[in-house]
Amino acid sequence: MIDANETFNGTWPYKPHFSNAAGFKQHYVDEGEGEVVLCLHGEPTWGYLYRHMIAPLAEHYRVVVPDHMGFGKSETPQDREYTLQTHVENLIALVEALDLKDITLVMQDWGGPMGSAFAIRHPDRVKRIVMMNTLTGYGGETPRPERTPWFEWIAKHEEADTLRGVLGEMGTTVLSIMKLLGFENTASVDRNWLDAYESQFPDRASCIGGIEFPLDVHYGRMVPFVVDGLKTGNLEKLQAKPAMMAQGLRDRAIWPENAMADFKAIWPDAPITTFDNAGHFIQEDVPQILVSLIHQFIQIHK
Repeated sequence: MIDANETFNGTWPYKPHFSNAAGFKQHYVDEGEGEVVLCLHGEPTWGYLYRHMIAPLAEHYRVVVPDHMGFGKSETPQDREYTLQTHVENLIALVEALDLKDITLVMQDWGGPMGSAFAIRHPDRVKRIVMMNTLTGYGGETPRPERTPWFEWIAKHEEADTLRGVLGEMGTTVLSIMKLLGFENTASVDRNWLDAYESQFPDRASCIGGIEFPLDVHYGRMVPFVVDGLKTGNLEKLQAKPAMMAQGLRDRAIWPENAMADFKAIWPDAPITTFDNAGHFIQEDVPQILVSLIHQFIQIHK
């Protein structure tokens, strides 16, 4: 985990907060006042992914950005399971501890399945949905069924029994991993950027979260938990939420066609804004535009 007070030369100026509600030391940012905007990251990033969006959104809203277990400034316990279910349980514990309500969920990568699984179980706490290069898992639409380059790479290394070794070196290879997933804005990469993303993985033990996330998909471990979400009977409540999507079309982790089909299957009339030159980490590519879209979306759906 990254030192609590590390700012990476001022590129991460946000006061650290910590919760033990989920049974480990979980870091989160809590900036601004008003309606809650809860921003969820994926792999192999942390709250730093939202660094350009937090301050402008916090001018109008209370912006909460947690680091998932095993990422950023949060602890990486070695005796916990790193599955979608566990991450959602951690999220539920944090939301309940902070008593967050009327949440606008902003989700990217693994944040989508996590936030959606939370929302379908606790629709009373969610007011709006913002999807960015991610899936809910509840749409059931897969117009492009073949593996993406990212999951082809995961399968190749898992079958060769080399995945844990390769992903266990993310402290030095995180940029390469992000390029595999679809990182486009290489102009943003400097020493601060590299330190911010690499220093969360000082050794192999610290990489467990990044190793286990893709294996949830590779082995289908997440499927029963997603199905259980449908059994709540709350899908219609989820569909009733105002929703929007921002989609970078140069995504190598999740086919854009599948992400948009999943979204449209649940919210057929909701808007999708696409970006030809943005990739999987859309917050790195067009953060100012995303802030404007989210702010406008919230104001329209008061």
